[in-house]
Amino acid sequence: MSAIEFWYEFASTYSYPAAMRIDRLAADAGVDVRWRPFLLGPILKAQGLNDSPFNIFVAKGRYMWRDLTRICEVDGLPLKLPPVSFPQNGLKAARLALVGERQGWTPAFTRAVFAANYAEQKDISADATLHEILAALGVDADAAMIAANAPDNKEALKRQTEEAAARGLFGAPSFTIGDELFWGNDRLEAALAWAKRATS
Repeated sequence: MSAIEFWYEFASTYSYPAAMRIDRLAADAGVDVRWRPFLLGPILKAQGLNDSPFNIFVAKGRYMWRDLTRICEVDGLPLKLPPVSFPQNGLKAARLALVGERQGWTPAFTRAVFAANYAEQKDISADATLHEILAALGVDADAAMIAANAPDNKEALKRQTEEAAARGLFGAPSFTIGDELFWGNDRLEAALAWAKRATS
């Protein structure tokens, strides 16, 4: 079966609808998905940006929220502005997602965190929010948090972010099939078609 790598950042608005639909679309296309959380902040900083482009460029930010509203309406996804300043800090969630990859709960956890951020108006940087999500998934939250904060797991997220930069990623969500890069929620279908064709 062909495969696609799904690179996402928990603070990324357009990663929200992508995360909510990729498994369904990939299953229909016969494509396996590898979930790759990373941190967009260091990549933007290397580009000379100290904040989200949606905050730096007001008109762009205004458009993004309206565009995301339209996308969520079409996909039947709830959308409410996050309760804290945008973008939220997804560092802890990303570390947990790496732990979940080894234990098989990364996709479900990722979707739950995005829902907490963009539908439930919760602070995804708060331990209480993350504990609640993990417990709802039947995961030992205390053990997962300990594993997430272990030095080797922190280093793994750093390496994953460095890999994203080395592979030319500049935004989220992104999708890679080998050396082919697709950027944006609206390119998901094209990325899946490429992945399917690459092994046919």
